[in-house]
Amino acid sequence: MKKFKMIKLFVLVFAFNFCVMNFAHATPSTQIWNPSTDIQAVKTWHLGIDNYFSVKDNKDHPVAFPTDVGLTYGLVKNLEVGIDFFEPSENPVQFNAKYGFSEKEVIPAIAFGLCNAGTKKDVTDYNIIYGVVAKTFNPIGRISLGYYIGNKKLLVDEIGDKANTGLIATWDKAISDKVWAAVDYASGKSFYGSTSLGFSYLFAPNTSIIFAYTIYNNDKITVNNTVTTQLDINF
Repeated sequence: MKKFKMIKLFVLVFAFNFCVMNFAHATPSTQIWNPSTDIQAVKTWHLGIDNYFSVKDNKDHPVAFPTDVGLTYGLVKNLEVGIDFFEPSENPVQFNAKYGFSEKEVIPAIAFGLCNAGTKKDVTDYNIIYGVVAKTFNPIGRISLGYYIGNKKLLVDEIGDKANTGLIATWDKAISDKVWAAVDYASGKSFYGSTSLGFSYLFAPNTSIIFAYTIYNNDKITVNNTVTTQLDINF
Protein backbone atom coordinates (compact mmCIF):
# COMPACT_ATOMS: atom_id res chain seq x y z
CA MET A 1 0.00 0.00 0.00
CA LYS A 2 2.80 2.42 0.89
CA LYS A 3 4.55 1.58 -2.37
CA PHE A 4 1.36 2.35 -4.33
CA LYS A 5 0.96 5.71 -2.57
CA MET A 6 4.58 6.60 -3.35
CA ILE A 7 4.08 5.73 -7.03
CA LYS A 8 0.90 7.83 -7.18
CA LEU A 9 2.70 10.78 -5.55
CA PHE A 10 5.59 10.45 -8.00
CA VAL A 11 3.21 10.46 -10.99
CA LEU A 12 1.40 13.54 -9.63
CA VAL A 13 4.62 15.48 -9.05
CA PHE A 14 6.02 14.47 -12.45
CA ALA A 15 2.82 15.51 -14.29
CA PHE A 16 2.64 18.85 -12.52
CA ASN A 17 6.30 19.68 -13.19
CA PHE A 18 5.93 18.59 -16.82
CA CYS A 19 3.11 21.08 -17.24
CA VAL A 20 4.88 23.89 -15.40
CA MET A 21 8.07 23.50 -17.44
CA ASN A 22 6.57 22.96 -20.91
CA PHE A 23 3.56 25.27 -21.23
CA ALA A 24 2.28 27.10 -24.45
CA HIS A 25 -0.92 28.78 -25.67
CA ALA A 26 -3.34 26.37 -24.01
CA THR A 27 -6.75 26.55 -22.40
CA PRO A 28 -7.77 25.24 -18.98
CA SER A 29 -11.45 25.03 -17.98
CA THR A 30 -12.73 28.50 -18.84
CA GLN A 31 -15.76 30.75 -18.90
CA ILE A 32 -15.50 32.09 -22.47
CA TRP A 33 -11.99 33.58 -22.50
CA ASN A 34 -10.78 33.54 -18.89
CA PRO A 35 -9.88 30.58 -16.68
CA SER A 36 -12.66 29.64 -14.27
CA THR A 37 -12.52 28.01 -10.84
CA ASP A 38 -14.04 24.84 -12.33
CA ILE A 39 -11.86 21.70 -12.26
CA GLN A 40 -12.35 18.65 -14.46
CA ALA A 41 -13.61 15.66 -12.42
CA VAL A 42 -11.11 12.92 -11.55
CA LYS A 43 -10.43 10.45 -14.38
CA THR A 44 -12.70 12.31 -16.83
CA TRP A 45 -11.79 13.90 -20.15
CA HIS A 46 -12.92 17.13 -21.74
CA LEU A 47 -12.65 17.72 -25.49
CA GLY A 48 -12.89 21.31 -26.68
CA ILE A 49 -12.87 22.62 -30.25
CA ASP A 50 -12.65 26.42 -30.40
CA ASN A 51 -12.94 28.48 -33.59
CA TYR A 52 -12.55 32.24 -34.08
CA PHE A 53 -13.81 34.30 -37.02
CA SER A 54 -13.64 37.84 -38.47
CA VAL A 55 -10.08 38.82 -37.61
CA LYS A 56 -7.86 41.26 -39.53
CA ASP A 57 -4.24 42.23 -38.98
CA ASN A 58 -2.87 45.76 -38.75
CA LYS A 59 -2.35 45.94 -42.53
CA ASP A 60 -6.00 45.09 -43.09
CA HIS A 61 -5.15 41.69 -44.58
CA PRO A 62 -7.51 38.86 -43.59
CA VAL A 63 -6.00 36.49 -41.05
CA ALA A 64 -7.50 33.90 -38.71
CA PHE A 65 -6.74 32.61 -35.24
CA PRO A 66 -5.87 28.91 -35.44
CA THR A 67 -8.45 26.34 -34.46
CA ASP A 68 -7.81 25.03 -30.94
CA VAL A 69 -8.45 21.32 -30.34
CA GLY A 70 -7.82 20.66 -26.66
CA LEU A 71 -7.97 17.76 -24.23
CA THR A 72 -8.24 18.32 -20.48
CA TYR A 73 -8.00 15.49 -17.94
CA GLY A 74 -8.87 15.30 -14.24
CA LEU A 75 -5.60 13.84 -13.02
CA VAL A 76 -6.38 13.67 -9.30
CA LYS A 77 -8.82 15.43 -6.99
CA ASN A 78 -8.70 19.21 -7.51
CA LEU A 79 -6.08 19.03 -10.29
CA GLU A 80 -6.57 19.09 -14.07
CA VAL A 81 -3.94 19.03 -16.82
CA GLY A 82 -4.39 19.65 -20.52
CA ILE A 83 -2.85 19.65 -23.96
CA ASP A 84 -3.94 21.72 -26.97
CA PHE A 85 -3.26 21.50 -30.69
CA PHE A 86 -3.41 24.79 -32.62
CA GLU A 87 -3.62 24.47 -36.38
CA PRO A 88 -2.44 26.01 -38.59
CA SER A 89 0.59 26.90 -36.46
CA GLU A 90 4.36 26.47 -36.53
CA ASN A 91 4.31 25.40 -32.86
CA PRO A 92 0.97 23.63 -32.46
CA VAL A 93 1.39 21.65 -29.21
CA GLN A 94 0.73 23.51 -25.96
CA PHE A 95 -0.10 22.65 -22.33
CA ASN A 96 -1.98 23.85 -19.22
CA ALA A 97 -2.75 22.89 -15.61
CA LYS A 98 -4.96 24.16 -12.78
CA TYR A 99 -5.48 23.36 -9.09
CA GLY A 100 -8.45 24.51 -7.07
CA PHE A 101 -11.34 23.96 -4.67
CA SER A 102 -15.09 24.31 -5.23
CA GLU A 103 -17.48 26.50 -3.23
CA LYS A 104 -18.60 25.24 0.17
CA GLU A 105 -21.29 27.19 2.04
CA VAL A 106 -19.84 30.68 2.68
CA ILE A 107 -16.35 29.75 1.44
CA PRO A 108 -15.77 30.81 -2.19
CA ALA A 109 -14.23 28.62 -4.87
CA ILE A 110 -10.56 29.24 -5.54
CA ALA A 111 -8.20 28.15 -8.31
CA PHE A 112 -4.71 28.96 -9.54
CA GLY A 113 -2.80 27.70 -12.51
CA LEU A 114 -0.58 28.26 -15.49
CA CYS A 115 -1.70 28.59 -19.12
CA ASN A 116 -0.60 30.08 -22.44
CA ALA A 117 2.90 28.78 -21.73
CA GLY A 118 4.73 27.27 -24.67
CA THR A 119 7.70 25.21 -25.68
CA LYS A 120 9.51 27.86 -27.75
CA LYS A 121 11.22 30.60 -25.76
CA ASP A 122 9.82 34.11 -26.31
CA VAL A 123 7.59 32.79 -29.11
CA THR A 124 4.89 30.69 -27.44
CA ASP A 125 5.88 30.80 -23.74
CA TYR A 126 3.36 33.43 -22.62
CA ASN A 127 3.50 31.74 -19.18
CA ILE A 128 0.34 33.29 -17.78
CA ILE A 129 0.08 32.54 -14.08
CA TYR A 130 -3.34 33.33 -12.60
CA GLY A 131 -5.44 33.10 -9.49
CA VAL A 132 -9.25 33.28 -9.40
CA VAL A 133 -11.90 33.26 -6.66
CA ALA A 134 -15.62 32.80 -7.32
CA LYS A 135 -18.85 32.96 -5.33
CA THR A 136 -22.45 32.29 -6.35
CA PHE A 137 -25.04 34.86 -5.30
CA ASN A 138 -28.58 33.67 -6.01
CA PRO A 139 -30.42 34.77 -8.06
CA ILE A 140 -27.70 36.99 -9.57
CA GLY A 141 -25.33 34.22 -10.59
CA ARG A 142 -21.65 33.49 -10.05
CA ILE A 143 -19.09 36.29 -9.78
CA SER A 144 -15.40 35.51 -10.39
CA LEU A 145 -12.47 37.84 -9.70
CA GLY A 146 -8.80 37.23 -10.33
CA TYR A 147 -5.38 38.43 -11.40
CA TYR A 148 -2.86 37.30 -14.01
CA ILE A 149 0.79 37.90 -14.88
CA GLY A 150 2.70 36.61 -17.90
CA ASN A 151 5.84 36.87 -20.03
CA LYS A 152 6.66 40.58 -20.33
CA LYS A 153 8.42 39.99 -23.65
CA LEU A 154 5.27 38.65 -25.32
CA LEU A 155 2.41 40.36 -23.50
CA VAL A 156 3.07 43.85 -24.88
CA ASP A 157 1.07 46.75 -26.28
CA GLU A 158 1.27 48.16 -29.82
CA ILE A 159 4.57 49.99 -29.23
CA GLY A 160 6.24 47.06 -27.51
CA ASP A 161 5.90 48.16 -23.89
CA LYS A 162 5.13 45.38 -21.43
CA ALA A 163 1.45 44.79 -20.70
CA ASN A 164 1.80 41.50 -18.88
CA THR A 165 -0.45 41.95 -15.85
CA GLY A 166 -4.16 42.46 -15.42
CA LEU A 167 -7.41 41.78 -13.64
CA ILE A 168 -9.98 39.08 -14.41
CA ALA A 169 -13.70 39.57 -13.78
CA THR A 170 -16.56 37.28 -14.87
CA TRP A 171 -20.29 36.88 -14.39
CA ASP A 172 -21.96 33.61 -15.37
CA LYS A 173 -25.33 31.99 -14.70
CA ALA A 174 -27.38 28.97 -15.70
CA ILE A 175 -30.49 30.50 -17.30
CA SER A 176 -32.21 27.11 -17.63
CA ASP A 177 -31.24 23.44 -17.56
CA LYS A 178 -29.88 23.85 -21.13
CA VAL A 179 -28.81 27.50 -21.45
CA TRP A 180 -25.87 29.19 -19.69
CA ALA A 181 -24.74 32.79 -20.15
CA ALA A 182 -21.56 34.68 -19.30
CA VAL A 183 -19.73 37.99 -19.58
CA ASP A 184 -16.01 37.91 -18.88
CA TYR A 185 -13.32 40.56 -18.87
CA ALA A 186 -9.53 40.67 -18.75
CA SER A 187 -7.78 44.03 -18.40
CA GLY A 188 -4.56 44.93 -20.17
CA LYS A 189 -3.37 46.27 -23.53
CA SER A 190 -1.85 43.04 -24.87
CA PHE A 191 -3.75 40.55 -27.06
CA TYR A 192 -5.08 38.96 -23.86
CA GLY A 193 -7.09 41.99 -22.71
CA SER A 194 -10.70 41.64 -23.85
CA THR A 195 -14.39 41.45 -23.02
CA SER A 196 -16.45 38.44 -24.13
CA LEU A 197 -20.24 38.08 -24.12
CA GLY A 198 -21.92 34.79 -24.91
CA PHE A 199 -24.06 31.82 -24.06
CA SER A 200 -23.96 28.06 -24.38
CA TYR A 201 -26.60 25.50 -25.27
CA LEU A 202 -26.58 21.96 -23.86
CA PHE A 203 -27.39 19.53 -26.69
CA ALA A 204 -26.86 16.40 -24.58
CA PRO A 205 -25.88 15.67 -20.95
CA ASN A 206 -22.19 15.74 -21.96
CA THR A 207 -22.18 18.06 -25.00
CA SER A 208 -22.62 21.84 -25.32
CA ILE A 209 -21.55 24.67 -27.60
CA ILE A 210 -20.69 28.27 -26.73
CA PHE A 211 -21.51 31.17 -29.06
CA ALA A 212 -19.74 34.41 -28.09
CA TYR A 213 -18.54 37.80 -29.27
CA THR A 214 -15.15 39.10 -28.12
CA ILE A 215 -14.17 42.78 -27.99
CA TYR A 216 -10.42 43.42 -27.63
CA ASN A 217 -9.11 46.22 -25.42
CA ASN A 218 -6.36 47.26 -27.84
CA ASP A 219 -7.54 47.77 -31.42
CA LYS A 220 -3.98 48.55 -32.51
CA ILE A 221 -3.07 44.88 -31.98
CA THR A 222 -6.35 43.15 -32.78
CA VAL A 223 -8.11 45.53 -35.16
CA ASN A 224 -11.32 43.55 -35.49
CA ASN A 225 -13.46 41.85 -32.88
CA THR A 226 -14.14 38.12 -33.14
CA VAL A 227 -17.02 35.67 -33.08
CA THR A 228 -16.18 32.37 -31.44
CA THR A 229 -17.84 28.95 -31.33
CA GLN A 230 -16.60 26.51 -28.72
CA LEU A 231 -17.74 22.87 -28.78
CA ASP A 232 -17.36 21.11 -25.41
CA ILE A 233 -17.69 17.34 -24.84
CA ASN A 234 -17.12 15.54 -21.55
CA PHE A 235 -16.44 11.79 -21.41
